[in-house]
Amino acid sequence: MKKIFKLLAILSFASFSFVSCDLTLIPEDEVTPENYFKTESDLMLWSNQFYKDILLEAGWGSTSDVMMSNGVSAYVSGNRTPQTQSWSFTSLREINYMLEHLHQCEDVAVAKKYEAVGRFFRAYFYFKLVRTYGDVPYYDKVLGSTDPDVYKARDSREFVMQKVLEDFEFAIENLPSTWEAMNTRVTRWAAMGYASRAALYEGTFRKYHNIEDCEKYLLKAVEYAEAFIDAAPFTLYNTGATPYRDLFNSTNAITQEVVLARHYDTAYSVFHSMGNQVDFSRVSLTRRFLNHYLMADGKRFTDQEGWETMSYNQETKNRDPRLAQTVMCPGYIQKGASKVTPCLFSSHTGYQPIKHIPEASKCLSSSDDVDWCLLRAPEVYLNFIEAKAELAALGKAQLTQPDLDKSINLIRKRAKMPSLNLEEAKGNPCPYMAKCYPNVDKGEMKGVILEIRRERTIELALEQPERFWDMFRWAEAKQCLPCNVPWYGVYIDGAGSVDTSGDGVADLEIKKTGSLMQIIVGGVSTDVVLSEGDHGYIIAYANALSYGENWDDSRDYLWPIPSSQRELNPNLTQNPGYVDGIN
Repeated sequence: MKKIFKLLAILSFASFSFVSCDLTLIPEDEVTPENYFKTESDLMLWSNQFYKDILLEAGWGSTSDVMMSNGVSAYVSGNRTPQTQSWSFTSLREINYMLEHLHQCEDVAVAKKYEAVGRFFRAYFYFKLVRTYGDVPYYDKVLGSTDPDVYKARDSREFVMQKVLEDFEFAIENLPSTWEAMNTRVTRWAAMGYASRAALYEGTFRKYHNIEDCEKYLLKAVEYAEAFIDAAPFTLYNTGATPYRDLFNSTNAITQEVVLARHYDTAYSVFHSMGNQVDFSRVSLTRRFLNHYLMADGKRFTDQEGWETMSYNQETKNRDPRLAQTVMCPGYIQKGASKVTPCLFSSHTGYQPIKHIPEASKCLSSSDDVDWCLLRAPEVYLNFIEAKAELAALGKAQLTQPDLDKSINLIRKRAKMPSLNLEEAKGNPCPYMAKCYPNVDKGEMKGVILEIRRERTIELALEQPERFWDMFRWAEAKQCLPCNVPWYGVYIDGAGSVDTSGDGVADLEIKKTGSLMQIIVGGVSTDVVLSEGDHGYIIAYANALSYGENWDDSRDYLWPIPSSQRELNPNLTQNPGYVDGIN
């Protein structure tokens, strides 16, 4: 408890110092800049806030082509305006404040380690800012109210991303390889992984949005990710019958594979409510997402005759084992339960996720202590192979079968799926994947890139908001807009009884009442809209099918600069296409 009170005192001091430059107002027996930042304990307590403020993003992610919940994202509804947008540099100020006081640390090695911590978080803070706004003002110092840089213009995307990579590289060189048992603090391996994420985003964003120097960032992504693959002490967890599912309902992160985690412990009243949110927020997966999964023998589901109208029970048979470890399928038994839980089509699409779901009692009480995986080794493997394939498509690198075997095929092997063969993928691009990702370049690498995107979609589903950002960097956000691609769910062939648990007993009824179709469970009915009226796909948000009609590629891949900030700083320019009435 003493540590908690001490941290509160520190943060109170920090807040005070940000609005006042008269430090003589602080009583001498309390925390001051001069008597703090001297020990590792001081630096650890100060830097703890960065993990929550900078690394944690939306738990289930934002609306995309594969997932939605209650409510839709602002980019889908078209509600992003300069007047409603806001940003904050508070976390950056606290990072820079620590960096500027490291000279007070009594141990030079400890100061170097926390410089690496600070620069890691500054790098990720700015990567996220660039990802959202493009050009942004870059600050590597604490600003006073009279500092002229308070009113500086936006620095170029290129300048800021180079600073991001410099900070990541310092972190890679100076962070420890190991820190503590549960991998809740950043290490050099985490720095490599996050650096590969940032470089891949920037490289592919530049490629698919026709911005120069994409190769430079793709090469960096390969460099960081390959160094991780070659040297990091992580391997894919492969214990038990459902190792993939077990990764996401473990109360202690499985650090054989999890590079960085957030730990929860109900004994200390530290918990979340993600399990409860699945039902409460009606987290929903789409038919489009399920169509990404291959058959268990490696053949394409979408090459089968009649795949478009297969029922829930039919389409879930003999698929990639990760499907039944991610989505509620017939025969699903929740952790800690002894009997099958039927799917009652209660989500917006009928498909309900089971990834991240704890035992039932913790879902009901909102006391979920399943650890949250912030970074897993498979993402780094996928970052490597995607960057390498994109470079090969540009004629800037050679992609080989060994490249696939040390990355994507390790993931497929854990899933008990056949390996991806380079020549087969090059020679036979998947028509369905090409429809999902129409902007992939034509050429011999097209089929390979499509298969890498298939694997990324499946393996990283529902982990942070990466799917949403993937579609932005690939210039495929139009595929997320219901005006272009309606959010289809389970296919229902008409009124009648449906057995979703696979035990031969009906779990729900589909009934037509007047012009409405209804799902009836235990006497309770829910109206649904089907794509063909009395049969077809469940349509999620059927009243929002016009959403996205005003999408503009030249404007909407970036967010507007907040008008409140432009009023304070007239040197901040607005992003193209947004109008806020400010000169």
